[in-house]
Order: sequence, then C-alpha cells, then structure tokens
Amino acid sequence: MADHVAQRAVVLGGSMAGLLAARVLSESFAEVLVVDRDVLTGTEGPRRGVPHGRHAHGLVAAGQQILEGYFPGLVDELAAAGVVSGDFGAGCRWSFNGRSFAPSVTGLVSVPATRPVLEFHIRRRVTAIPNVRFLEKHDILGLQTTPDRSRVIGARVVRQGGDLTEEVLPADLVVDCTGRGSRMGVWLEELGYRRPTEDKVKIGLAYTTRHFQLRTDPLGDLLAIIPVATPGNPRGALLYKLPGGGGRVELSLTGVLGDHPPTDPAGFLEFTRSLPVPDIYDAIVDAEPLDDAVMFKYPASVRRHYEKLTRFPAGLLVMGDAVCSFNPVYGQGMSVAALESRTLRRLLAKGTIPDPRRFFRDIAKDIDAPWELSATSDLGYAGVEGRRSLKVKFVNAYVARLQEAAQEDPALATAFIRAAGLVDKPQALMKPATMLRVIRGMLRRPPAGLTAPTALPPASTSTVDGFTPDTRAA
Repeated sequence: MADHVAQRAVVLGGSMAGLLAARVLSESFAEVLVVDRDVLTGTEGPRRGVPHGRHAHGLVAAGQQILEGYFPGLVDELAAAGVVSGDFGAGCRWSFNGRSFAPSVTGLVSVPATRPVLEFHIRRRVTAIPNVRFLEKHDILGLQTTPDRSRVIGARVVRQGGDLTEEVLPADLVVDCTGRGSRMGVWLEELGYRRPTEDKVKIGLAYTTRHFQLRTDPLGDLLAIIPVATPGNPRGALLYKLPGGGGRVELSLTGVLGDHPPTDPAGFLEFTRSLPVPDIYDAIVDAEPLDDAVMFKYPASVRRHYEKLTRFPAGLLVMGDAVCSFNPVYGQGMSVAALESRTLRRLLAKGTIPDPRRFFRDIAKDIDAPWELSATSDLGYAGVEGRRSLKVKFVNAYVARLQEAAQEDPALATAFIRAAGLVDKPQALMKPATMLRVIRGMLRRPPAGLTAPTALPPASTSTVDGFTPDTRAA
C-alpha cells in the first residue's frame, strides 16, 4: 500500500477516456475497476455504447503522441494489424473550398484506424495491466457518499439480466467517463450540489457512412482524402483506407444545419457528387458497396463548466465527453481525453488523490483551445446561433487567408496542421514570419472572399492573442 495513493479507483465507462483514465490510475491505485454496460473484452466491432463508432474517427497528433507514450509500440502493433500510418500532411490530401493544401511533411503521425480497431488495441493493452479489472454488463445507478454527502465513497450498479439487486462498489476515487450522456448533473443535484453551467453550439451535424470495395483507387499512396466542410461549401467528407487494405475504404459524408447526407444509395451517391472535389465520387460511382449506409446525428457541441463550481464532493472526478463533447468533424475528442489523462497523471504524481476543483481548473486549460477551435469555426456558418465578436471575425478572416495561402505554401500548410493537431500553440499562426507568408500569399493570389474557415486553429484565453467566442444564443 505504501506505493499507492489509495486502494481502489472505479472508472464509470469503458470509453476511450475511461481506458486512458484506467491506464493512468493503475500507476497510483492498488486496484482499478472499469464498469460498463457493454461487453468490452474481446469486442472488435462497434459497441452499442459508442453509436458514433461506425463512422470516421480522427486521432490528431497530440493524442497519438500521448497514446504512444502510454502504450509503447502501439503504432507498430496497429501496423501489424493492417493499419498503415503516415504523415498528417504528406499522407493526407486536405482541401478547402475545392482547393488542396500544398503537400507538406509535418513530422506528425496519422493513424487512420477505425474507432473499433483503435479501441480494441488500446483496451487489450489496458486489460493486460495486472491491477486493472473490467466489470461488464452492469448498469450504473449513481453514487455512494458519506452521510454528510461531502465525499463519494463508491458507485451503485446493477448487473444486467440479474435479479436487479443493487450493488455498491466501494472506491477511494470514482471517475465519470460515461460520455456525452453522463447523468452527473442529476446526481449532483440529488446530493444537494449545483450542476455545472453549459455552453452549447447547435451545429445540427450528421455523419452518414458506408464502406466500399474500390475498382479504381484515387488514394494511391495517400492515407486519406479530406474535403473539409466550410461555410462556402458546407458538405464535407473523409475517405480513407480500411485496415488490411485490398481496396476497401470507409467513406463518411458530413452535413450541417439539417443538410444531412442521405442513407439511401441514390441519395448517398448524389450527395457525394456534390462535394467540391470530384475524386471521391469518381472512386465510388462504380465501386462495390460492402454494407448499407448508416447515419449518426450530432445536434450540438456541449461544454460543461465543472471548473466554475464552488462546491463539489471529494473523491469524484469527471473526464472526456462527460465534460466537453466536441463537434466530431475536428477529430478532437479522443485527443482531449488523452490530454486530460495526462493532467490526471501529473496531479496523482503528487502522492494524493486530486482535489476535484483543482483537477477541473487544470483540465479546463486542456479544453479551452480545442473548444475555441470548434465553437469559433462553427460560428462561421450563418445559421449557427451565437454572438460573433470582433475577435472571432478577425481570426476567422485571417485563418481563411492562411488557408488560401497554404494551397501554395507547404510551410503554412504544416503550421496550420500542427496547430489544428493541438501540438503547437495557436499563437504560432500569428508569428510575424507566418503572417508575412500569409501576406505574400495574398499578394500572389488574392483570396476568393472572406468566407470563414471550418478548421480554425485553437486559441488560448490566457494570452492577449487568444480569443473566447461568446456561444450564447443570439
């Protein structure tokens, strides 16, 4: 026990955030118990608890770097399973408004694994940790506290298919990783605490995904073709090779504000034909469909401000989508969960169970920049409710010009991808040398217009160059 902070930690939810939390907690607790309603061990396909798992997923560079640190050799392990990795710049064709970024070597690793494949390999690594155990097919009912409700001392669960007998799992620390549908707000109110305030950005997004066996391959040596949705061209897509190759690909189409990609074959094909780049349509028009198209709707991004609460029970933390659920087109969710797990690890290294308020303040810093990326970019769509401050308008206009210039300047393409990948600070895009390259690009080819970008670099609220969008409904 001398080597541990405490005896047992209980993680609610075997999501990616839950797996990363378990990995970190295993270093500081004698036992880590992960509870989930699904069957986790051995599951290689999509899970009921991850309805978006059937659609394209992105792990931006910061997340890949943290995961490789937690699980050394993960990229090689995925490669052995047929996942071909490559450079985020040179290996992917990024296009905005129908025009592609100049190819650039960023030094950042892109791992185009499907969500089930990535989750399976990480879960297998976590399962192999001796002091981590999974409790599957159990529904989570709520929290167990001390009589004065000042400290959480366990979680209440019930086994599916049993006699509905409630069981209490004693814990020195409970971590809620149950995702976007977390009931933590309700549980807090039941215990006499306030629920956190929320920011919402109603984007009305939908993914529609289908898999194909290609007859002609537009990818070649590329990992993915990514026409990014913008206010000027609000339909986007991600086409990438499935693990194992053989000409099998996954195509996810995206549409916002109710303009959702259809699931019927003719509608799906017509939506693809409307994309601002022809490559994807040309590839699938005569391809063999491997399944029916499926849709996932995402009405709004939600950020819950736990860091603003003045009272919170000890022995309880919240992570991942349960704190902040991002517009998935930016590929931030898994990587932000990784950043939060790194913060948890740092606090545990002090030798005590983290104070919840300190933890929430610290992970708010992990969330600020990617939240501003997605929230501010989504405000570029006229139909999205919210106040457009002068700072938001200025940054959107500047980054639109940067994206234009990056079509001919590999250095700007690299700078943008590193910032969007949460590796470099957003202020890097405002460096004098970078701004000069943008100006030169404008002189060579004036921008097509002032259309705000969809993929906007994050900004920090802690610096004068940062910006904080007002996402309250107008």
